Amino acid sequence: MSVLAISITTVALAEIGDKTQLLSLLLASRYRKPIPIIAAIFFATIANHALAAWLGVVVADYLSPDVLKWVVVASFLAMAGWVLIPDKLDDEEEISNRGPFVASFIAFFIAEVGDKTQIATSILGAQYADALTWVVLGTTIGMLLANAPVVLIGKLSADKLPLALIRKVTAALFVALAAGAALF
Repeated sequence: MSVLAISITTVALAEIGDKTQLLSLLLASRYRKPIPIIAAIFFATIANHALAAWLGVVVADYLSPDVLKWVVVASFLAMAGWVLIPDKLDDEEEISNRGPFVASFIAFFIAEVGDKTQIATSILGAQYADALTWVVLGTTIGMLLANAPVVLIGKLSADKLPLALIRKVTAALFVALAAGAALF
């Protein structure tokens, strides 16, 4: 699988049921303007994930290839466990009244700090230091694949989705990614 495909898959899977998906739903229901919200997700993700991927490269410089391989395997296994835990928006988080683009950009950038997808991007940056552009492009596409539909169908209730089943399937896919990383 290519770096681009791995990056897309990793982030799209990690994003399922994540706080930023709930944020997408909240923004869509508040502003009802999907294009500026999706554009903000795109630009906030590029900025956040470029920084995260670069940080991954910096960390990787201090690890041997064998140690890095097992860090990646352990990280994918940790992600498998993490996606099983339901995520929710913090009560203190508020949406700005500055308009859909600015509010969405700020909210997404901040929500991504320390989030599963940012950590996954750092790991991918460390693993594929020679292909950072593909990592950032892939993680951004993965983020859009997971969040744009939520924004576009924001009027539908998230309660109708089988999130428990989706989390279990996602966890199994992360275990498969860990196995693939261990073998190759």
